[in-house]
This record gives sequence, structure tokens and C-alpha cells, in this order.
Amino acid sequence: MSGILVLAEHEGGAFKKTAFELLGKARELAGALNTSVHAVVLGSAPAAELGKYGAASVFQVGGDFGNYEPAAIADALAAAVASAQPDVILAPASYLGKDALPRLVARLNTGLGSECTELRADGGQVVGRRPMFAGKLYADVRVSGKPAVFTVRPNSFSQPAPGSGAAEVVAVTASIAPKTQVLERKAPATATVDLTEAERIVSGGRSLKSPEQFDQVIRPLGASLVATVGASRAAVDAGIAHHNEQVGQTGKTVNPTLYIAVGISGAIQHLAGMRTSKVIVAINKDPDAPIFEHATYGVVGDLFEIAPKLTEEFKRALS
Repeated sequence: MSGILVLAEHEGGAFKKTAFELLGKARELAGALNTSVHAVVLGSAPAAELGKYGAASVFQVGGDFGNYEPAAIADALAAAVASAQPDVILAPASYLGKDALPRLVARLNTGLGSECTELRADGGQVVGRRPMFAGKLYADVRVSGKPAVFTVRPNSFSQPAPGSGAAEVVAVTASIAPKTQVLERKAPATATVDLTEAERIVSGGRSLKSPEQFDQVIRPLGASLVATVGASRAAVDAGIAHHNEQVGQTGKTVNPTLYIAVGISGAIQHLAGMRTSKVIVAINKDPDAPIFEHATYGVVGDLFEIAPKLTEEFKRALS
């Protein structure tokens, strides 16, 4: 068998939106390359449902993958690849795609195009485009080995509408020997979408001056848009925001549809983590702030006046 194999990630049996984004793109690429689309699922999830999004078959590896262990996941994926024999593998640029997948690539002695934001068919093969040097330039990546492996940032492609039909499910057996034991698991205190997968993000900078003002200005603005809250490194270092909210070169790389930067000057380290956002809105009182060079829309003014007004307008518009 050959074709394009999509790693469909799920959480507790519910497929993540990256699974549908990648399947939709794989279907487009398969049409141009005259090949087929398949998927791989680790653990228990309704694999047959992926047929609605273009997967002809799904290779499902049985086992408990609830406790993340990269070596075990690489073993499972290797077994699935041996069964599927794909020409191309597409996976999300999640922690699994950044940690476990490179181990698989090394085992297969092939190549990896990581953190792509665009994929296209050219000359009978898949070509990935990825940002480099903090987003200052883009590189087109071609992988000469097979299978060619690409990881893609969430929100790079739109989610396709589901069709009808079910995929054939192929059970895959893998020899997996866990080497770690999880003693306790703690769930996040909030149910907001993770920054790396969020479609809307509202980020605050050091100009918020205190955790109290960050909570009073940024979090209500985020809530009014049903957006995930982020922050610059300067805000995190100052103790204004939490470390897991940091966006940038030393924080999380995001790729939302909408990114609102409030009181963020736009240092290169921050731009490296959010430059590929579809629409960037900047609010800053300094008209010469670097963020305005990259913003789709810019508002020059006092964030403490503008942000609350935007919050009220968003509440009114989305109510």
C-alpha cells in the first residue's frame, strides 16, 4: 500500500481538530498526486469516523497511550507504518510531533519537514513550506527519502465539512513495553483551548504592570472573544502572567486566526512565536512600536482605555 498517512491525534477518544485539518489537506494533495489517504490512530477512538473526512482506511494500534511515553509511541507508529507502507506521513506539530515523531524518522532513516504552515504538490511529491529565523524567511522543504514526513502547525488549514461513509479499520499489533509509571495526573484548572491550538488569542505585555491589571484587562477581553489568553516573555518575567501563557521564541509558538497583542512592543523573540497568525491586531501607545510593522490592524492609544471598550463591543456583538 502507498499514499498519504495522517496521524490523527485524539484526547480521551475525541479527535483533535488537527486530525480533520490534516485529513482535509491530505485529500487535496492526494487528488493532485493521484493517490489515497489513510490515517493512523493510537489507542481507543472511533477510527471508522475518519472516513467522513477522506480516510480510506485507518490503522489503529491497540493499547493504552494515555500516559505519554515517546519511545512507546515511536514503537506504535513504526508498526503502523510497516502495515501502511505510506509514501508521505502528515502529523501535527504538537508535543508528540516534536518529540516522538523525530524518533520514528530516525528509525526509518528518512527526512522530516517540521513546523510547516503550507503543503503543496509539486513534481509528483509533497513540498512543505516552513518559517525560519524567527519567521524572517520561509524555506521550501522536499524530502528525498520515503516516507516523507511533515509536521504542520495547528490552524494552518481549514477544517473540511464531514461527508458520509466509514473508513476500513485495520488493527495493528505493536510490541510496547512502557518504561515509566505515572503516579498522579492533574488536570488543568481551566478548560480553555491550549495556546498552540487556539484559533483566537489575546496576549498582554509588560505594560499591564501588575497581575491584577492583567486579570482585569486581558482576561475579560479574551473571554469576550472566547479566546485563549497569552503573554509576552516580559510580562511573564515580571510576574504579571503565568509561564504557561508565554508566547514567543522561549515560550509557545502559535498560529491562530486572530492574534490581539495588547501592550506588546513586538520584540523579535515574541514575533518568532506568533508571526504566522492570520490576522494580527496591535494595541500600543507607541506609534513606533515594532509590532505595528507586522500588524494587520493597529490601534495607537492607551490600552487601559481601548481594551475595556473592545471587551464591551465584543460582548455586544457576540451575545
